[in-house]
Parts: sequence; structure tokens; C-alpha cells
Amino acid sequence: MKNNKEYIKWGLTAFFVILGAFASYYVIFHLDSLSAALNNIFVILMPVIDGLILAYLLTPLVNATERTILKPIYKALKIEGKKSQRRFLSIIVTVVVVLWALYGFFSIVIPQIYNSIRTIIEQFPSYINTLSTWISELLNDNPAIEKNVVDLINKYSIDLEDFINSKLIPQLNSVIMAISMSAYSVFKEFWNLIIGFIISIYVLGSKELFAAQGKKIVYAFLPIDSANRFISNVRFANKTFGGFFVGKILDSIIIGIICFIVTSILGTPFSVLISLIIGVTNIIPFFGPFLGAIPSILLILFIDPLQAVYFLIFVIILQQLDGNFIGPKILGSSTGLSSFWVIFAITLFGGIWGIFGMIVGVPIFAILFAFTKSLVESRLASRDLPQDTSKYLRLLYIDDKSKSKEFVEFPHNAKKPIPQISKIVVKEREKKIHADENENKPSKDSDEKKGDSKDHLE
Repeated sequence: MKNNKEYIKWGLTAFFVILGAFASYYVIFHLDSLSAALNNIFVILMPVIDGLILAYLLTPLVNATERTILKPIYKALKIEGKKSQRRFLSIIVTVVVVLWALYGFFSIVIPQIYNSIRTIIEQFPSYINTLSTWISELLNDNPAIEKNVVDLINKYSIDLEDFINSKLIPQLNSVIMAISMSAYSVFKEFWNLIIGFIISIYVLGSKELFAAQGKKIVYAFLPIDSANRFISNVRFANKTFGGFFVGKILDSIIIGIICFIVTSILGTPFSVLISLIIGVTNIIPFFGPFLGAIPSILLILFIDPLQAVYFLIFVIILQQLDGNFIGPKILGSSTGLSSFWVIFAITLFGGIWGIFGMIVGVPIFAILFAFTKSLVESRLASRDLPQDTSKYLRLLYIDDKSKSKEFVEFPHNAKKPIPQISKIVVKEREKKIHADENENKPSKDSDEKKGDSKDHLE
């Protein structure tokens, strides 16, 4: 019976090895077909993905409504209601509040944005003339520089006109087709969003059940220690993602409101449109304020160049205020990353996924960083080594022959410690070797005592 079990075990191992080999072959040599199939599945499941994202974003509001509003009301009125009833009411309240807030926001902002864009299109030629006149007046005392700047503007104006006449107009049908396809894509995404919104309500109503089912699957297929660690990691990822996005959205709303108030006081053109750009781009860490400031400054520059200078100074002050006061107060240490790793994460994931990668790159990298840190610290603990990074700042080498694994540091009085590392290590090793040899070699006194005792016995 035991031999049969061994044969079955080896047979299953061989089967999975062969299956893995075939799967690897297919992935390597049919990567395009696999990518197309995965993309097709992704498109089909897009409403479900939208629903899960919406449910994840609405979960904090549903929990807060249920915990801080409905539960005290039920308790004060002594209403004996089931938790499912409170959950249903909290979902309804959250949905109504969110839809009302979105309607109020877009009913105010969209007309302002529409009027701003229409004004820009209608008065664009006058904006160009205003900019040219301002540059001419600014460079009036430098005729040579003025001539070069005006020639540059005229040259690119001619190039733009040639592009419109020779390329854009002949390809107008293709442009119309592309716009039509874009409109169809927008409509399709809007439809997916509606279906996803309905799915999100069901997910919010049964989120504890889904979480319990997920835990059940994890404990069914993983050892208990691994399952505990996996679930703990998922909780950490949820805390990092949720804390970052909720805090960043709140931070961006505050920055947008401050920008609108200040630009309205300064009389900045298109204050609503510019504040919206600044608030939305602020979701992107570190680079967001600059990405929003560049098109805003260019937009103001066409109308009033002096206001563009004022706006630039204001954006620098606002970025410093957000980076040193507002952001840390709201976000705290939700990511635990230094400035270097934040820039690294934005650069890496922005290069992979574009704007979306710049938004989600920081929390994703924070999770990977935390997992790596946990793994490194557990490995150090298993080797009885300290986990504090400060212990390794002046580390030269670790003496593995000592019982306590002594940390040998760089000498404080060494002028050039790096070239002397090998010499110091060799000297320390030689001292240890000589000390061990002296301990093992019998001394002369002990030899003489042995000789005296031998004579005495004779």
C-alpha cells in the first residue's frame, strides 16, 4: 500500500512537470495568442472589475455611515434591527450622498469648463496676438532677440498651417472615424460603469461573506502558517491602498478648493478649469502639481502673461504647503516610503502603465517594499542578526567565528577606510587564528609539569 502511494506521488509529480513544460512552451511560442485571449477576458469582465473598484472605494463610506450614524440611531431608538437591514440602509444613504455630490459638482463645474473651452477656441487668434504684442513690448530694448522670437512664432505658425492644409484636411475622414470610435468607446465604458455600479451594490451588501469565502479557500490550499501570513499581508495591502487613495483624494479636493479661492481673489482667467486641473493632477504624487501647472500656465500666458507669473509663484507656494503640511497631516505614513522610492515607483510604473501607473505605482511599490522588508527581517532573525538598519551603517564585516557574531565596524580614525578593508580583515583574521592556535598548543609550563610528574613516578 505504501509503495502504491509512492508511485502515485511520483506519477502526479511527473504529470505536473510535463504539464508545466507544455504550458511554458505555449506561453513562449504563442504569447500573442495568449495576450489576445487574456485581453478578451479582461474586456468581457470589465463591468465586474468596475463594480469591484467602485465597491472598494465606497466601502469606507458605507462602514462610516453604518457605524457612526445608523448604529447609534438604532441604539437610541431601541430598534431591534438585523445587521443586514442596517447595511442596506447604509448603502442607500451612501449612494444617495455620492450621487448628489457628483451631480452638484458636475452641474457647477461642467458649464464653467464648457464656457472656458469655448472662449479659448473663439478667442485663440486674439490670444496669439496678445502674446506676440507682450513679447514685442518686453523685448523692445533688444531688437535682435525680438526679431528671432517673432520669426520663431511666425515659422511655427506657417508650419501649423501647412500641417492643417496638407495632412489634417486630407485625413479628415480618418479623424471623424477615430472620433466616432472614441465616442463609441466612451459610451461603452459608461454602460460598463452603470452595470459595475449595480454589481458594486451587491458586493457591498455581501462583502463579509466574500471575505469569509476567500479565507476559506486560502486555509484549504495553504498550510496554516502560510495562510495566516498571506491573510496578514492582504490586510496590510488593503490598509496601504485604502489609506493612500482615500487620503490622496481628500488632499486633492482640499488643494483644488484652495486653488479656486486664491485664483478667484487674484483674478486668474478660467479659475474653475485651472483649479480642476490642479486638483485632479494632484492625485499623482510628487510630479502631479507640476503636470497640472504646465498646461495651466500656458493657458493663462495667452491671456495675461503677468497673471501667469503670479500663478507660477502661487503653485510653488501651494506645492510646498501641500508637501510639508497638508499631505503629511492627511496621509501620515500610509506608504512608509522615502522620497527616493516614491520617485522611483512613479518613474517605473508610469513607464509601464502611463498616468494610471503614476497614480497606483506608489501604493503598489509600498506593498512590495513592505513584503521585501518583512522577508529580509525574518531571514535576519533566523540567523540571529539584528534587524535595525542603523547597526549596518559602519559595518565592515561580521565575525562569524565568535559566538555572538560580533559586528566589526570601520575604524573612526581611518582617513581612507575603503582601501584598508582587506588589510583590516586579514589582520583581524590572523589575530583570531593565532589566538586559536595558542589556545590549542600546550604551553611550556604544562610540558615541564608533565615531565616532573613522570620523573616522580619513576
